[in-house]
Amino acid sequence: MQEDVYKSILRSLSEAVCAVDLGLRIRCLNHQAQQLTGVSTQDALGAAVESVFPADVGELHSLITRVMESGKAISGARTYIVNRCGESIPVLANTAPVLDNAGTVNGVVVTLQDNREIELLRRELRHEYTFSDIVSKNDHIRRILRILPNVAESGSPVLLMGPTGTGKELFARAIHSASSHNRGPFLAINCGALPDTLLESELFGYKKGAFTDAKHDKPGRFALAKGGTLFLDEVSSVSPAMQVKLLRVLQEKRYEPLGATQPEEADVRIVAATNQDIAAMVDAEEFRADLYYRLNVIGLRLPPLSHRSEDIPLLVEHFIEVLNAEKGRNVKRVSRRAMSWLMRHDYPGNVRELRNIIERAYVLCRHDEIEESCLTSDLLGASSCSETQSGRTVAIPLRRLGPEEQRRLIETALREHAGHRGRTADALAIDKSTLWRKMKKYKIEVPKS
Repeated sequence: MQEDVYKSILRSLSEAVCAVDLGLRIRCLNHQAQQLTGVSTQDALGAAVESVFPADVGELHSLITRVMESGKAISGARTYIVNRCGESIPVLANTAPVLDNAGTVNGVVVTLQDNREIELLRRELRHEYTFSDIVSKNDHIRRILRILPNVAESGSPVLLMGPTGTGKELFARAIHSASSHNRGPFLAINCGALPDTLLESELFGYKKGAFTDAKHDKPGRFALAKGGTLFLDEVSSVSPAMQVKLLRVLQEKRYEPLGATQPEEADVRIVAATNQDIAAMVDAEEFRADLYYRLNVIGLRLPPLSHRSEDIPLLVEHFIEVLNAEKGRNVKRVSRRAMSWLMRHDYPGNVRELRNIIERAYVLCRHDEIEESCLTSDLLGASSCSETQSGRTVAIPLRRLGPEEQRRLIETALREHAGHRGRTADALAIDKSTLWRKMKKYKIEVPKS
């Protein structure tokens, strides 16, 4: 009877509970612990603690050993476990000794609180990201993730290449977090958003009196990022004159603030990014080859989301988790019909566009499931035409069709609408200017009535 009461109490607890004996074998694993770890009681009871909480993952195994040796509880330890699916889960661990009547330790009880929501909020607020924040099933991305720890540890300059919105800054922050520079700050600057004179003062700073309005010294990003990482976004937009100055910093590890008489040390790790084909720019003599090779010591090319569509469900789930943590709601999933629309879109804005779509749908959706009606009309209407049995048309994405298919569909739609370009564009769900450009490209004439 007493044992049934204990089991009932364990089931009612919101925390995961695990008990370990002196032989480091599992003696108790409540329902919440089973859900958290993915390990059943049948598999866990009597098994070594490493089979449920691997010794080389987090520090939970170390906490259990320390409590067993000292007989003193350890509370509020932030660590992580890895469940049966290989998912890394941050937890808040409390470990306490189990004492017999004589006060001798004969085991340890562990309570684990799932800390994912809090960790997500903390990282979002501080913009701290790790490799585990990069979710992907794509083979190319997974190959990059396998070498990222070595890249981070090296301290060498990194050049991240890929279209806008593919997550280059996320990768840069993850590299910073895993590197020896993580004790210093991570600072980012968009090189394409500033004119040369302003970019130079932002990067290198200036001394009092360097120009008319310089009434005091101002440190630049190289000084502010000392000991940390400087992220140069859109580095391909830098002018030839500024390229020379950047090259000198990379070569000599020194820079001169405007108006300075002595150079200063550049103690920063450089990570740069571009959405342009920078190698082609070098061939066209639009970007200095020597600077390119200095920046591209380790080059990583990130594919567009249209080339990694298998990641869309993973990313959607991740974004919903983040939004749930931020907004205190519990949206659980995306409906099948909504996911079907998300899967067929080609995302010219890449991961950033998908994030915006999900956030908007999340705000509009008032249920625990994001439905088709919550998606934007642009997403649902970003499609063209395909003939049905009745000769009319149904929606399929125009941008996913080849040139010949596009030409044939435009000609069909023009005939259906007697050459009226406005009605034809509406039927194709494209802008009139887009229709006009495609007609010129494919040499399509307006059919004569």
